[in-house]
Amino acid sequence: MHFGQPELKRTLLGFCIVLGISLTFSCKQDKAGSTVGFKFPEQGKEVTLGDDLKIELDVPADVKVNSASYLVDGKSVGTKNDASPFVLKTAALPLGYRLISAIVDNGTKKDTLTVNVVLKSAIKPALFGYKVINTFPHDTSSYTQGLEYHDGRFLESTGLNGSSTLRWVELKTGKALQKISLDKKYFGEGSSLVGDKVIMLTWQENTGFVYDAKSFKQIGSFPYQNSREGWGLSFDGQRLIKSDGTNRLWFLNKDNYKEEGFVEVFDDKGQVDQLNELEYIDGMVYANIYQTDKIAVINPKSGAVERYINLAGILPEKDRFPNTDVLNGIAWDAKGKRLFVTGKKFNKLFEISLVPKK
Repeated sequence: MHFGQPELKRTLLGFCIVLGISLTFSCKQDKAGSTVGFKFPEQGKEVTLGDDLKIELDVPADVKVNSASYLVDGKSVGTKNDASPFVLKTAALPLGYRLISAIVDNGTKKDTLTVNVVLKSAIKPALFGYKVINTFPHDTSSYTQGLEYHDGRFLESTGLNGSSTLRWVELKTGKALQKISLDKKYFGEGSSLVGDKVIMLTWQENTGFVYDAKSFKQIGSFPYQNSREGWGLSFDGQRLIKSDGTNRLWFLNKDNYKEEGFVEVFDDKGQVDQLNELEYIDGMVYANIYQTDKIAVINPKSGAVERYINLAGILPEKDRFPNTDVLNGIAWDAKGKRLFVTGKKFNKLFEISLVPKK
């Protein structure tokens, strides 16, 4: 999408939470004098998935430890009968922020300690460029938010207040074969075809719409739940997959649109934010990264980025106009094995093949 700065807000919130935890723990130490804490790991430590993580308590000389029980995100992972280090196996854990807890028993009372770590992907993403196979016209009034290919035509949803639309688009001409406009109070976002229905998101209005795929008559709506905003949407044949501008991919029930879980997206360097338009292709999620020329290819089971596609330069300078915006829009012709990409208010849509980078 968009105009906001969701990641800045998220970073500040995370900083405040960590700061609050740190201050609370420091005060506890000052008052208690002799308090057990964590020696390892330090707060916010980044750990590569699959690496062993050493957890060690910092125990004052005058404190006895009868047992220490360790948990990750509230689930028990092991117990020690003393304060000796505990080794956490991370291979089966989800990517992202994990809360490590230690329940320390000195025989008369139990104290609970917590620390956060970040699990990042162990996979170094393969890098791809592109080759343009065909070029097609694209409507420069279309602030593209969602793009799919079905039976020789595109399902495209567009954004901006007062200009948001849902349309079926002819491939060869780029012209709308059928179109409806959203009320000007809505900022349109991603869309996806599910059976005989089209599901379309809005940005910050906390609302998704359900349309009849043939008539575009609205037949329902639904509220968002824990996901922050509406950005991209795709369908894997079983569940809807939704992005909200963060590094999360949310999984929605295809019938009632309830959120049933999420994965956090990471590469080998850290979390990958501002995931935008989505396309499900052969078991992987292809995601535009907002305000970049990159597409991340994500394993939806783990959240790991396995490939990056760099589309820099795909729209020639001669085709860039004052209203031309950023790359956004991925569509897959499953039968013809064709990959299409475009951008917000681009005058062209491209069929491309992927070229591995050496």
